Amino acid sequence: MGKKLYCGNLSYEVSTSDLEQLFGSFGQVENAQVVIDRDTGRSKGFGFVEMNSDSEAQAAINGLNESMQGGRSLTVNEAKPRESRSGTGGGYGGGRGHGGDRGRRY
Repeated sequence: MGKKLYCGNLSYEVSTSDLEQLFGSFGQVENAQVVIDRDTGRSKGFGFVEMNSDSEAQAAINGLNESMQGGRSLTVNEAKPRESRSGTGGGYGGGRGHGGDRGRRY
């Protein structure tokens, strides 16, 4: 099994086939996907690529990380496992915007 890579800071015009082509110069691409926002249907500016082997994945990281593509400096590294969304915390994003006005009367 190959290695999954994260590719960030993509131009919003980059398609999945563009991503596959970009990484294809470093080896066999098993899978490529630009992440799309469900609400807007637009790219979120990052994606994932699965390379055939660890050596090909490392070559892609070495060749593409911090390279300029579409006027942007790419971030390419080994993808980290997705964190579980279940558990404690309530999912309120740290409470930003809440509590600053507690006790005030208007």
